[in-house]
Amino acid sequence: MSRTDTRTESLTSTGTGGVGESPLRPDGTLKVRGEFAYSSDLWHEDMLWGATLRSPHPYARIRSIDVGPALTVPGVHVVLTHEDVPGENRYGLEHADQPVLAVDVVRYQGEPVAIVAADDPETARRAAARVRVDYEVLEPVTDAEAALADGAPVLHPDHPGGNLVRQVRIRFGDPAPTAPVVVSGEYTVGMQDQAFLGPESGMAVPAEDGGIDLYVATQWLHADQRQVCLALGLAPDKVRLHLAGVGGAFGAREDLSMQVHASLLALRTGKPVKIVYGREESFFGHVHRHPAVLRYEHGATRDGELVYVQAEIILDGGAYASTTAAVTGNAATLGAGPYRVPNVHIDCTGVYTNNPPCGAMRGFGAVQACFAYESQMDKLAEALGISPVEVRVRNALEQGSVMPTGQVVDSAAPVAELLERVRDRPLPPERGGPLDLRELPGGVSNTTHGEGVVRGVGYGVGVKNVGFSEGFDDYSTARVRLEVTAGEPVASVHTAAAEVGQGLVTLQAQIARTELGVARVVILPADTSVGSAGSTSASRQSYVTGGAVRAACEAVREAVLARVPGAAGLAGAAVVSASGEVLADLVEVLGEDVVERTVEWRHRPTEALDPATGRAFAHVQYAFAAHRAVVDVDTELGLVRVVELACAQDVGRAMNPDAVVGQIQGGSVQGLGLAVMEEIQVVDGVVRNASFTDYLIPTVLDTPPMPVEVLEYADPHAPYGLRGVGEPPTLSSTPAIVAAIRAATGRALTRAPVRPEHIVDG
Repeated sequence: MSRTDTRTESLTSTGTGGVGESPLRPDGTLKVRGEFAYSSDLWHEDMLWGATLRSPHPYARIRSIDVGPALTVPGVHVVLTHEDVPGENRYGLEHADQPVLAVDVVRYQGEPVAIVAADDPETARRAAARVRVDYEVLEPVTDAEAALADGAPVLHPDHPGGNLVRQVRIRFGDPAPTAPVVVSGEYTVGMQDQAFLGPESGMAVPAEDGGIDLYVATQWLHADQRQVCLALGLAPDKVRLHLAGVGGAFGAREDLSMQVHASLLALRTGKPVKIVYGREESFFGHVHRHPAVLRYEHGATRDGELVYVQAEIILDGGAYASTTAAVTGNAATLGAGPYRVPNVHIDCTGVYTNNPPCGAMRGFGAVQACFAYESQMDKLAEALGISPVEVRVRNALEQGSVMPTGQVVDSAAPVAELLERVRDRPLPPERGGPLDLRELPGGVSNTTHGEGVVRGVGYGVGVKNVGFSEGFDDYSTARVRLEVTAGEPVASVHTAAAEVGQGLVTLQAQIARTELGVARVVILPADTSVGSAGSTSASRQSYVTGGAVRAACEAVREAVLARVPGAAGLAGAAVVSASGEVLADLVEVLGEDVVERTVEWRHRPTEALDPATGRAFAHVQYAFAAHRAVVDVDTELGLVRVVELACAQDVGRAMNPDAVVGQIQGGSVQGLGLAVMEEIQVVDGVVRNASFTDYLIPTVLDTPPMPVEVLEYADPHAPYGLRGVGEPPTLSSTPAIVAAIRAATGRALTRAPVRPEHIVDG
């Protein structure tokens, strides 16, 4: 391959930073300097550019497709439709229900219909726009509850459940409980976008063996490989995936975007093909967070002890299944919150509609449920006349508590302590003295000078599962190699785990240094030449891939120690005894030999939910976080400024303390976005704000001080005692902020995000 830049080099980490320390990230300096190669930087001197024609309609029948006008555009090499897909014209992360290219119907605005390869991106886009598609426009089904009604159009005739993707029932305790204090409410969560900064992009390079090398930003190389193989009709050894630089993910890169399209164009033209989405196309090219309607009823004693929780949750999955089934399971099993509840009755339903497809996003079903049950806990506190923290503490889960699935929480659950820690932090000072407009809601736009501005404080706490659940075979593979290079021992770590910004490359090196006692560690590029590491999602990679790397290092270490009598460990590039005495230099023990081991590692198994009751050992681990939000609200203009967003979280073991705090703060900011600004506006199935001009995300001006307290109560079942970190803060930050706005305004605020009109008009 001549003059090709795929930029998937190994990352070398040299130093002393082991587990529990915070060494510099090997990719950090490159990213800060703008020298890191993302997937959109891929380049080949002979490459073509791909573009996609997408449906302008949320629901329509395709009567005909005419590619002729596109083929007349100079510089166009090929135009493909569903007729050109050599394998199965379908894919899907959990259910293969989505066509590679639409056949006779489109089910959402933005569905791919045809693809083009041309000499340059502008030519490819112009040619795609000239493909003529004759549509018979149909009335879209855009209300999730209406989609379940008798007589509603069935969007997937081959699906046995009609428009029902999945329903999960949780039945725990008394089927008809009563309580002296009852509060109820209906809550709504809007469609949030992952809003990663690096749009979907990648390059497919045809190989001499008739296969394909695909360089792509993704969260799960082997899941992509499986689906691409199905569509191309090729064996896995002919479809080789390589992780290119990822510019953010948050769940949206679990599903395919351009992977199959680029591969089809490359195989047809015999040339490398690169596809890069623009920002508008990115909004149509990936899944979003499920919008939800949640109806809750809580019953409690007059002392504030929960008696029961009843809930009905409706999740709009959009046009295709993606991960809706698993999201439904999470929302249901975690739907009573981090509380001891003796009686639980929850029905959670995921539904097909003609809205944009929804799937994985940070928090994965638990976010929507947390907003509802935490709003209910505030309402219960008001009904009882006690503080919002007190009602939560009185009912807080603890180790040994039983979840509504019947699963016993068998490791630390410091829910009460987390709440008390954020409650007991000093509050930020009240406004006083000369006003700085930047410190007021809307102040940077000079909309207020402090009149009508009221302060409020609110709390939230959530529970999130870690890892894949419900009996999924969740594992990771690691290959570790130890050898002498340039006179020093070097460890190489090879996994297929996707580094999406969370710092896994750093952590793998920390584990290798800790277990093998060497300073120099090389992290090889992630690809499918090693066994699967599963998805970078569910806060699982530190647990599962970290566990695999540790196990592979242990196997390498045992092989080395077997060469030296009395050896007990490796430290400081030496073989040492149990007392720490140096027995031999590691370089001399290894000589010219290479010690390599590959390990497939699994956490303890989980179980599928009982379909009637939801009972099961469903989750491998639970994680908890609590927030206190302080907000200033301009009650006349409906503007909000988050003054402070404090968090306390149990992480089991802070494997990399700096990275842990960064993850907690990042998750908190995404929760802030959902609380006050982030929502894809969909009207009759049509997206109205597919740009960062109109889809708002928090900037540095919106981000408050975020003090973090990290608790380390080791999980005895997890490697190093660690607990997944990335998702829990996304749960509790949203309800804490909305609760603070309620406290400031007295408004009920049953919807996230809160809009100015909700504050002003109620």
